[in-house]
Order: sequence, then C-alpha cells, then structure tokens
Amino acid sequence: MLGKKWKRELPLHAMALPSVLLILIYSYIPMVGIIIAFQKFTPAKGFFGSKWVGLQNFAYVMELPDTFQVLWNTIIIAGMKIIAGLIVPIVIALMLNEIRKSAIKRGVQTLIYLPHFLSWIILGGILIDILSPSSGIVNQILGFFGLEPIFFLGDNNWFRYVLVASDVWKEFGFSTIVYLAALTSVNPMLYEAAVIDGASRFKQTWYITLPGIMPIVVLMTTLSLGNVLNAGFEQVFTLYNSTVYDTGDILDTLVYRIGVVDAQYSVATAIGLFKSVVSLVFISVSYWMAYRIANYRIF
Repeated sequence: MLGKKWKRELPLHAMALPSVLLILIYSYIPMVGIIIAFQKFTPAKGFFGSKWVGLQNFAYVMELPDTFQVLWNTIIIAGMKIIAGLIVPIVIALMLNEIRKSAIKRGVQTLIYLPHFLSWIILGGILIDILSPSSGIVNQILGFFGLEPIFFLGDNNWFRYVLVASDVWKEFGFSTIVYLAALTSVNPMLYEAAVIDGASRFKQTWYITLPGIMPIVVLMTTLSLGNVLNAGFEQVFTLYNSTVYDTGDILDTLVYRIGVVDAQYSVATAIGLFKSVVSLVFISVSYWMAYRIANYRIF
C-alpha cells in the first residue's frame, strides 16, 4: 500500500523539486552568512578568521542618528502601500464585476495588469519624465491652471505619496485579478434572492459580494503584513535622492549604502537580520489574528 501511494505521488514530488531546490539554494543556504552580523567581518579572513564581536554591531546600529527615522519611514511607507494595495484592487474588482461586456472587461484587465511586468528601472524613467518640474506633463497641467510647479521627487512632503501611488499603479492589476477570481465563487442565487427582496446594487455588494470574498481579503491582508518592513528597495532606489532622505530613506537603502557603498558588511548584515526578525514577528502575529478574528487559517 505504501509503495503504491509513493508511486502515485512521485510525479507530484518531482514537480515540486525544482522549487524546493531554488528555495534551498537562494534562501536557506545563504542564511549561513547571518554570522557576519556578530563579527567584525573581513572578506580576506572569511567567516572563520574574522573577529567575533557579539552584539556590538547591533549596538552600533542603534546609535546611528538616522536608524529610527529610517525605521519609521519604512513602516509608514510600507503601511501606506499595504492599505492602498488592499482597498484599490477591491474597488476596481467590484467595478469590473459590474461590466457585462466581456470584451471591454478583458481589455481593461489587460491594461491594468501590464505595469506589473515592467521593471522599476523602466517605470522610474517614465515617472521622472512625467513628474519633471520643468517638462513633466503633470506640472504642465498645473501650470495651465496657474499653479506653481511641484518637485514631486525632490520634496519631502510629496515623495511618500509618489511612492505609494506609483506602487499601486504597478501592482494593483495583479491583486484585482485575484479578487475577480474570488468573485466568481459567490453564489449567483444570492443575488437573485436579494433582487426579489428589493435590495439595491450597493446593498448586494455590501451584504453579499464583500462577505463572499472576505476569506481572500483576509488571506491577501495576512500575507501582505509580512512585508511591513519591505517598502520596496528597487522603487525607492530608482526614485529617491539625498534631498528626500528624511521621508524616503528606508532600511533596504540604508543597508545598501552601509554594506555596498561603505563596505561595512557586518553592520549591514545586522540591520538586515533585525529587519527579518521584526518581519517574522509581524507575520506570525498576522497569522494568529487571521485565525482568531476571522477564523481563517492559511496553513
């Protein structure tokens, strides 16, 4: 019996093997490098020859003048992205669900999904041109109405909102498709009963549609909470500059400057390890809350 079961499941294990190997090679084996955070690492001496300093690197990170500001920036930007990335796709999915012509519906889905496949290098160049204070189309429109040009990528008051808006523009198409797929599982007989009872479209959406897709909403929210300290290195690195460090500098860009530019590998690893531990706590709490509040379990 056991032999037959193994023979039947062997193709499934073989299909999963490449993914397991990729995770093992690129996620688990590199975790050996965590010991750098507890050393005064010198590449010439390697892991075993570098001096062990314990928690000295973490103490040094806590003493840096910008550490807590960078941590706050990361939480604020990531939190704004999580909230906007949850609300916008749901609203767009509900609006698309009301479109009855499938050709128009598929066309809109394709258009909003396209930015997901573009890198931040390409989108960054587009945004820099669009938001340019001298020649950007946005500031040209503002000038048409007699308003002063705004340096969106160089103004601390605007930079975070540019990051959030551009991130939503790039990624909301993917989440929208997820919610559209969830909408197909809602029993249409519930809508028919609601129409007989005289329920308006808004009440149908509020009392039938939203509760019907709530498990997927909880799932997507729970998964996103694990990224509360991932504010988007590629995006920020492409768009930011020294004038917006006060509101735009995040943990990942700080790690880049300390580890790559300044070659302080141990300190950069300590920051990265700190970020990973905090993210683990957040995602563990989010899983627990999803189970306690919504009675929904992912695993």
